[in-house]
Amino acid sequence: MKKIIDYRKLLGVSKTTELQELKTIYRNLMKEWHPDKFQDDDAKKQEAEEKSKQVIEAYHFLVSIAPETIEAALPQYTETISASMILDFSYTKTTLLLTFHDGSSYEYFEVPKALYIKLVNSDSPGRFCRRHIYHEFVYRKVSKAVVA
Repeated sequence: MKKIIDYRKLLGVSKTTELQELKTIYRNLMKEWHPDKFQDDDAKKQEAEEKSKQVIEAYHFLVSIAPETIEAALPQYTETISASMILDFSYTKTTLLLTFHDGSSYEYFEVPKALYIKLVNSDSPGRFCRRHIYHEFVYRKVSKAVVA
């Protein structure tokens, strides 16, 4: 959640901000921090480049976990988690990355380490995830499924 909170704070949005409003805020921030505005001052231009990279990253991340995005992708997500087996999984800090046989990957945020350890020790990772991961944590798609 820290990453999500930091990105929301950077853009000045709340949990309930809708996609259209998020897009407007993003565009206004990019107008304010676009490096081309600071052609005469190298220090300001460098600062603007860094700030604009942060704004772009935050915007794309928040769009990927927005309720509207999740709802639009729900049929595909449901198909992936029910029809495709887990190929691999990894855990970094509090983020669980699941890769499926169909080629798609999803990140789940704020997964406790104890739960990850239980996943590692489970006999059936797919069954464990259906019960404890899939619908319990904020997630986003990080790679597209391979079309056969």
